Amino acid sequence: MTTATHAFDALMDITARPQVVFVRGKGSYLWDDSGKRYLDFVQGWAVNCLGHSPDAIADALAVQSAALLTPSPAFYNAPSLNLAKALIEKSCFDQMFFANSGAEANEGAIKLARKYGSLHKNGAHEIITFEGGFHGRTLATMSASGKKAFEPLFEPKVSGFRKARLNDLDSVKALITPSTVAVMLEPIQGEAGVWPATDQFLRELRALTGEHRLLLILDEIQTGVGRTGKLFHYEHAEIEPDIMTLGKGIGGGVPLAVLLATEKASCFAHGDQGGTFNGNPLMCAAGLAVLEQVSKPEFLKAASDAGQLLASELQKLSARHGLGEVRGRGLLLALDLKLPIGASIVAQAFQRGLLLNSPQPDALRFMPALNVSRAEIAKMIECLDAIMTDAGVARQVA
Repeated sequence: MTTATHAFDALMDITARPQVVFVRGKGSYLWDDSGKRYLDFVQGWAVNCLGHSPDAIADALAVQSAALLTPSPAFYNAPSLNLAKALIEKSCFDQMFFANSGAEANEGAIKLARKYGSLHKNGAHEIITFEGGFHGRTLATMSASGKKAFEPLFEPKVSGFRKARLNDLDSVKALITPSTVAVMLEPIQGEAGVWPATDQFLRELRALTGEHRLLLILDEIQTGVGRTGKLFHYEHAEIEPDIMTLGKGIGGGVPLAVLLATEKASCFAHGDQGGTFNGNPLMCAAGLAVLEQVSKPEFLKAASDAGQLLASELQKLSARHGLGEVRGRGLLLALDLKLPIGASIVAQAFQRGLLLNSPQPDALRFMPALNVSRAEIAKMIECLDAIMTDAGVARQVA
C-alpha cells in the first residue's frame, strides 16, 4: 500500500502531520509503508518506555486478551488489583484510581482536591498551578495549564486556577487564600520546553503546603515511570506528595493512566468518579508488564546512565555549534537552540530518518525509549550534528 491510497482527509485536521503512514515499530525504530526506517527519539511523547512493540507488552496483551477484556468497572478484575497493589507498594501512596489518559487522571486529581476542600477546608476549591504548565486538553485541565496558546480557546474556562511562577516560592505564597485547597505542578514542564522544578523548590513547596494544610499534587504524566532515572520524580527531592498522576509510560504504548493519593486525600464517595474502561484488565496487564521491567534497580540504573550519556553528547554538540544549555533530567532532555529553528530541524531530521520533537520554536526535546542503546544515542547525535552543520547553525547563532 502506498500513501497515495490513504484518506488523510477523513481525520480531523488537528495538527500538522507528514503524509507518511507508520506500519511497524520495534525498539527504537519505526518503519513507514514504503519501508523507510526512522530512529525514534520521540517515542509517542515519552509513552513507549520500553520502545516500540516490546515482547513483554505484546505477550501480556495476547495472554490477557484471550482470557478477559473487561468485565466492566462494576466488578473487580485480577490485573487491576495486582497493578494497584504493585504501584502502592512502590510509592508513598495508599489508594489509586485507574484512568485512560493523563488528562483524565489530572481531571480526577482536580476533582479529588475540590472534594477534599469541600469536606475539610470550608469549601476551598482554588488550585495554584504554574505559568508554562501543561496538564491536558479537557476543559478543566486546559484551564489548569499555563500554556499561552490555550488562553483564548473554548471560553469560558473553568475557574479556580491561579498561576504562580516555577521555582519562585514567593509567587506561590502570594496566591494562597482561604479558598486555596492545593498546589499542582509538573516536576519538569515538558511542553514549555523542558523546564525543571529544582529539588530545593519542591522541598520548599512541600513544606509550604504542609504549613497551610494544602494538598500537593504532582503531575508525573511525563516524568514518572523511570523517565528521570528514578521510578517517580518526587524521589529525587525526597518528598512525599499527597496526590500524583501517572500516564504515558505506565502503559508502555497502550492507553493507561493512574491517579494515586494518600489515605488523607482519598475522599471520593460512591458515584463521584468512574469510567467505562477504567481499570480494564487488558490495559492493566500491559501496565504490570511495564512496571515489572522498569522498577528493576538495574533497569533504572541503565536508564539513568543513558540519560547522562545523552546529556553529555548534547552538551558537546551544543558547544560545537554555539548553542545553549541542555535542560532536564534522565531521558527527558531539551537542547536550547537560541533561535526559532526547531521546526526546521525536526523536518530535516524526518527526511533523514530521525524523529525529533520541538515543543517550543527554540528548543528540541528528547524522549527516547528508556532502554535506548549507546549506539542509538551516537547515531542520533551524528545525524543531528550533520543537520546543524549543513544548515550553518553556528553562523546563524553567531
